[in-house]
Amino acid sequence: MASRGSGHTAGAFDIRTIIALLFGIYGIVLTIVGVVQPHAEIDKSAGVNINLWTGIGMIVFAVVFVTWVRLRPIVVPDEAGTSGE
Repeated sequence: MASRGSGHTAGAFDIRTIIALLFGIYGIVLTIVGVVQPHAEIDKSAGVNINLWTGIGMIVFAVVFVTWVRLRPIVVPDEAGTSGE
């Protein structure tokens, strides 16, 4: 991982990773529901499989967030919380 200056990266504790994980899980669930739902449900939404397209969009959003985390990691200083003033 790229490190800027002294310190270490936030890793799994980066909020972007948690958001990407949540969007990824919900996206996978919606994509599966969109694939297996009956055609009568699709007809209710003017013939558009909303669950499928929303799930795919959420998965793409999660991939973008993971890419962002990999390209621009948050660096946490080694001596965080030292205040003597």
